[in-house]
Amino acid sequence: MALEYRKVERMVKGFANHNRLKILELLEDEPELSVADITERLKMGYENASDHIRKIAIAGLVMKRNSGPSVLHRLTPRGRSILVFCKKLQ
Repeated sequence: MALEYRKVERMVKGFANHNRLKILELLEDEPELSVADITERLKMGYENASDHIRKIAIAGLVMKRNSGPSVLHRLTPRGRSILVFCKKLQ
């Protein structure tokens, strides 16, 4: 089976940023956080965090769940695998 290069590229771009890795690590420790929760804990701007979350969601690393007026985010199994991979690189 041939490697689907574009799919892999999209996934790698999803975590190829230090802020995105921080978000993934935060969600590993504290699943089900809103964008506001993430911005507060990581001391980043709302629009910046929202953009990073959108990119890691497109990569399939987080899933979103509506909870009343909030959208909560949690890692997917792929997101967990990426964190394990990145920690091995250190």
